[in-house]
Amino acid sequence: MIDEVIQVFERAAPEYDAWFDEHRFIYVSEIRALKRFLIPGGRSLEVGVGTGRFAVPLGIDVGVEPAPAMAVMARTRGIKVCRATAEALPFWDDSFDSAALVTVLCFLRDPFRSLLEATRVLKRGGQLLIGMIDKDSPLGRLYEAHQQESKFYRQATFYSVAQVLGWLKKLGYRKVQTCQTIFRDLRSITSLEPIKKGHAEGAFVVISARKTT
Repeated sequence: MIDEVIQVFERAAPEYDAWFDEHRFIYVSEIRALKRFLIPGGRSLEVGVGTGRFAVPLGIDVGVEPAPAMAVMARTRGIKVCRATAEALPFWDDSFDSAALVTVLCFLRDPFRSLLEATRVLKRGGQLLIGMIDKDSPLGRLYEAHQQESKFYRQATFYSVAQVLGWLKKLGYRKVQTCQTIFRDLRSITSLEPIKKGHAEGAFVVISARKTT
């Protein structure tokens, strides 16, 4: 059965996709932050590819997406999309050189299991790239306080960067780096946001880590 979160994205796929055009500076700022650590080349995967808005500029060619309407839009952008969930990826072990999860951890039933699956399909030395809303940032706390007002974030569970870093440590990752962007209220952003090292200030945080085994 398609759960409630997937149903929301299925019904509102065009609205979700249009958000990136309506908030162009936020979208491009997030892409720039992701590219700060991106290791190009090889076979790449995005878990929760959505409509392909991040996969295309990041050069990712394969995606996993459980909402059919979102998957259709990603395919029109040239992404090879498999209908599946993050907790059960339909790929062999050691299949990809990189795996990305962008603004998806907060929507997953079991984020740790999903990271375990992403780790399984990564080759040794492969890159895991995470883009997430940090619940411990000032804007992240605001997101969480007002999440019931958003049809998309109503069902979300926000996590702190510290918690995700703890999961990655448990999974044996190394060379872990973080950077951050989106420091102002979304309504006041009319230009590109800066990118800074670390985390705790910016709402959008990028984590890059390398698989050790």
